[in-house]
Amino acid sequence: MEYKDLMEQKDIFFFGLKEPEVNSLTMYFSKSEKGDPEPLIIGEKNFGDSYPIKVDENSPLIQIDFQTYVAYSIRNESYTSWDDYEEFEGKIFRIYKKSRYLDFISVGTFASEDFPGPFMHYGISCLDHIIDIVSVSKPVVSEIRR
Repeated sequence: MEYKDLMEQKDIFFFGLKEPEVNSLTMYFSKSEKGDPEPLIIGEKNFGDSYPIKVDENSPLIQIDFQTYVAYSIRNESYTSWDDYEEFEGKIFRIYKKSRYLDFISVGTFASEDFPGPFMHYGISCLDHIIDIVSVSKPVVSEIRR
């Protein structure tokens, strides 16, 4: 499976990461499903039906491996906002052409086209987390059993 195959995926949860070797990265994600409608009541006000998002316990996990990376970041999704400055393709799984994170990498590191070589910004907008990875290696995507 290729990263581009995931670019139309919707509503995923981040399940964690590890660095199996120094400066390599493995991340785990789960697909989700929309639950049955429930009334959304805050205080005494009823806002109508809401649909909880639940992890599908029968779905395999999505594993994404990067052989190496320049940097990665994980943010609490609650503290992020839309930024028209950024340019990317994809929905949940994204490949950025222009981003604040790439700007940060150009200022905060000496990574360049010459060293370590041409790199890409991959982004994953999960439910609850926003993950950014800058890497010279393409991600390897696989499905694994729970």
